Amino acid sequence: MIKARLRLRLMAGDEIAIGPGKADLLAAIAETGSIAAAGRRLDMSYRRAWLLVETMNRCFRSPVVEAAKGGAKGGGACLTVLGADVLDRYRRMEEKAGRAIAGEVVGLRRRMVRR
Repeated sequence: MIKARLRLRLMAGDEIAIGPGKADLLAAIAETGSIAAAGRRLDMSYRRAWLLVETMNRCFRSPVVEAAKGGAKGGGACLTVLGADVLDRYRRMEEKAGRAIAGEVVGLRRRMVRR
């Protein structure tokens, strides 16, 4: 089967501010309330997930994720208002980009060897 996969990334200087993996991480944090749980869901280490969150927080005017340190009740994390907006806008951009190239994808598929 031939599939098209668009990978949209927004750069802030040399850093990826948001891309497919970071958007998936934001969505998982929103769903789980935890950076660690979000990382496990995406098969990444806590350190990797935390580094991605730090990069995103650095690339935007204010943090996209707020984390609370552990304690008796444990820690947690949530998207800020900006973080939810960034994720929503990114997902809309993915959808619009996919629709914009759909005709070209069909044309390329017709020219490809089927596997």
